[in-house]
Amino acid sequence: MAWDEGLAQVLRDDLADLPIREQKMFGGLCFLMNGNMLCGIHKGGTMFRVGKPNMAAALAVPGAGPMTFTGKPMGGIIEFSLEATADDARRGTVLALALGFVKTLPAK
Repeated sequence: MAWDEGLAQVLRDDLADLPIREQKMFGGLCFLMNGNMLCGIHKGGTMFRVGKPNMAAALAVPGAGPMTFTGKPMGGIIEFSLEATADDARRGTVLALALGFVKTLPAK
């Protein structure tokens, strides 16, 4: 498995009351809401789709950085360290930003 299953369970618990579907993507596990990627976990950490309007707030959270999965920054998506993801307060902050953004997207 290319990701930490315990950390995946933490995200599952955080998202338990929401209409979330899991899908293996990008060598990891993504969590989708209404068909839109919300967050995901991979070997090196997690990622959250916070949207471009929330990037500055998300990047201000310790442990967050721009997602450079393709070698260049991906707009609206942050990379989150394993240490930061394990911290309930920091994870909760970026998850709230991601949920706020993804809820505005049309269902797929």
